Parts: sequence; C-alpha cells; structure tokens
Amino acid sequence: MTAKDIQDFYLKELDRVSACSVIHYHANIHKALKYAVKMDLIAVNPADKVERPKKKHFVGSFYDADEMNALFVASKGTKLEIPILFGAFYGLRRSEAIGLKWDAIDFEHDALTIRHTVTSCDIDGKLTLVASDTTKTKSSMRTLPLVPFVKTRLLALKEEQAENRRLCGRSYIREYQEYVCINEIGDLIKPHYVTESFRKLLRANELREIRFHDLRHSCASLMLAYGVPMKQIQDWLGHSDFSTTANIYAHLDYNSKISSADAMLNGLGLAVQ
Repeated sequence: MTAKDIQDFYLKELDRVSACSVIHYHANIHKALKYAVKMDLIAVNPADKVERPKKKHFVGSFYDADEMNALFVASKGTKLEIPILFGAFYGLRRSEAIGLKWDAIDFEHDALTIRHTVTSCDIDGKLTLVASDTTKTKSSMRTLPLVPFVKTRLLALKEEQAENRRLCGRSYIREYQEYVCINEIGDLIKPHYVTESFRKLLRANELREIRFHDLRHSCASLMLAYGVPMKQIQDWLGHSDFSTTANIYAHLDYNSKISSADAMLNGLGLAVQ
C-alpha cells in the first residue's frame, strides 16, 4: 500500500461521504499502519505522507420554542413521539434515544441514565442493528432529571406496552421489550426509520425541514437563549470537553455578548444613565 493508494481512496470517498468521515477513516488507517511499522511488518507508514481533508465547519439548523411546541403537537400519538421528545428536550443523539431502556429510568428518584445505544450499519448489503452498552464517549454516559411531563408520558407508555403484550400474545416480539422505543407489536424503532419518518412528519405538518440530529442543536440553542451557562449545556449534552460545546454553539450565546458589551460600557463610563 502506497501513499497514493490511500490518497486516491480518500478522494473517491469524498464523493460519497463527508470530510469528517474521511478524517475518521484516516485516523483508523494511520493507527493500523503505525502498529504495522512497530511490528516490523512495513518500514514506513504511508499514511504519514497523505493529506487528510479539511474539516468543514458545520452550522446546524435550530427550532425556536414555537416550532418545538408545534413539533410536539404534530408527533403526539405517533411512533416518533418519544424519540422526538428525547431528542428535543434532552438533546439525545438518535442512537441514545433509540437505545434507552426501561431499567435506565428511575421513576422513584426521577432520573434517567444514558448508557446504552443502538446504531445500524451495512454488513454485506444488509442493514444490521448494533446495540452497545457504551456511549459515544465516556462523558456521553450521563444522568438527567426525569421531568414531570416526560415522566407522565413514559408511565402511560409503559402501560400501553404492557397492554400490547397482552393483546398480541404469542405474536408480540419480546426481543426488544426492555427498550422504551418500540412499536405496537414490540419491534424496535429502527434508526433509519426515525430519520426517514421524521422528514415525512415535518412535510406532512408543513414544519420547517431540519434533520433529527438538529433537535439536539435546538435543545442547546434554547438553553442558551434561556440563560443556561455553556458548561451546564456541555454536561447536559454529554460532550467530552468544553471546547466541543463552545465551538458549536458560541455564535448563539448572545446573552454573554450583551454582558460583555455592558461591561465595556460601564468600564468606559459610556453606560446610559
């Protein structure tokens, strides 16, 4: 394998995936070849000579409070209601929302713990679910308060699922009964279903089109608008370090800019009397 082979691969992949994905490919390839050098399997690491693509700064779309409430109304009673609730109010990633299990919800102490994820990948042309008891990063494993309106909806859902199991009998799929986000016959709500159906739901209700992941961004932007400090938002979203949160949302932190302006005005004696 030469540096040109790797570079050609990156260029080809950029027609299919984002620069961020190719950067992840590079990290894995470089690590593997570095180990090969260490084991004396190859003399040099060809990945050292390759130019990885530049990461493009992404600015997500955000729903304001009115749009968020309209979305809650539109999704009520649908299979997307609970995933949307988790994504919009708690800022959960799609994998975290779908992966939430009943044993992670403490109804007695009003808390829910994010510690399990469900993703999907293409293996030999077949879409395969990957369940994991590890989150994206160590910081992603977090405990959040179970607020009253979410608690009430989840308790009702728990009763609905028990009734569905009774009605369906042997036809009920019991493989996923420990999960919160399942349909009427017990099947897990799949990641690709959430993505595709979310888009259809927005169009059907004439709501502005955003990605499901943008609910997480909307959660953060509303917190900033309501004066929640950036550090607390980092903990709420489960970012591994403060810089991640600041890099994504600093441009939205208008309240801190007002405070900075007031400090300058007061310091220079230019504040309005």
